[in-house]
Amino acid sequence: MFEFIVIVESGADSRTATKLAERVLKEQIDWLEPDLIKHIFHWRGLEEGTEYSCWSDVDKIIDDAKEKIRYKSSRFLGHHNKGVPFKADGAISIKVLKLVDFLQKTRQIKAVLFIRDLDNQPERREGLEQARSEHINRQPQLKIVIGTANPKRESWVLNGFIPSNQEEQILEGIKTRLNFDPCIDSHRLRSTSQKEPDRIRNPKVIVEQLTGKDMKREQQCWEDTSLKILRERGVHTGLTAYIQEIEQHLIPIILS
Repeated sequence: MFEFIVIVESGADSRTATKLAERVLKEQIDWLEPDLIKHIFHWRGLEEGTEYSCWSDVDKIIDDAKEKIRYKSSRFLGHHNKGVPFKADGAISIKVLKLVDFLQKTRQIKAVLFIRDLDNQPERREGLEQARSEHINRQPQLKIVIGTANPKRESWVLNGFIPSNQEEQILEGIKTRLNFDPCIDSHRLRSTSQKEPDRIRNPKVIVEQLTGKDMKREQQCWEDTSLKILRERGVHTGLTAYIQEIEQHLIPIILS
């Protein structure tokens, strides 16, 4: 049974990223039925029996591994093998990958998913890419998938929002205030404020207004909206790139 390690900011991020990945895998692999997935691979966290791990918990997880499973982390200098300092998230990603190297001795880990909100910090993506390039030729082989939401996961949710008749009026009102469609151009929603006048440009606020804070309605945006629409709308939010990463790195594992 394969394991794919998922590193995220929250449970919501994990649900979004893994469900999207499963949809892409089922689309591209004809024989991969939903009931078969659980017999081929599991989404897991760094700690055995967990479904994901959070970025904020990585250091504690590493400390616990040293105590519980005798993990000994090698000395880390904090820069790329070419002598270039790691950008944001690069160093912590290397720590994760070193621990995964150790865990592969007893677990069938085939891939790691690094899922991150950019939060107006493009250097986060650069750091993740640095970590991947550092690890690319290590053995045993490990695929590294990078998913960076620009600026937040909610931007991906908006990419998949298809309004019902009742929701059309709400969306039209938001479009009028913004002067653009927040579902097509969700990457332009860069505010983090809950206060006016910037509140209307906070993607979290827009998602709440459109879905009425209903998580089931929110889930429909990534579970039911066609992948074709998500690919078309997600070019600037990182969603299209994430789908391509799944196709490039995870499909070969399933087919091997």
